Amino acid sequence: MRSAVIRDAGILGDLLVELRTEAGLSQRELAERLGVSQRYVVELEQGKQTKSIERLLAFVKTTGGALYLELGGDDA
Repeated sequence: MRSAVIRDAGILGDLLVELRTEAGLSQRELAERLGVSQRYVVELEQGKQTKSIERLLAFVKTTGGALYLELGGDDA
């Protein structure tokens, strides 16, 4: 199990790629399961910030908090 502090959308994107590949899913398969476009998955994985990610990271930074993502958990 690995965890990382999410400081920007690029780090988040790298971790999302890792999660998806470990799950054995293509971008298209993941998009279908999530009900989003494949382009949206691509943009998240490339670290392109969406408004919701920008707001979440700004909230965490402004409040002095930290956002962690743990890879390899069983609670999916």
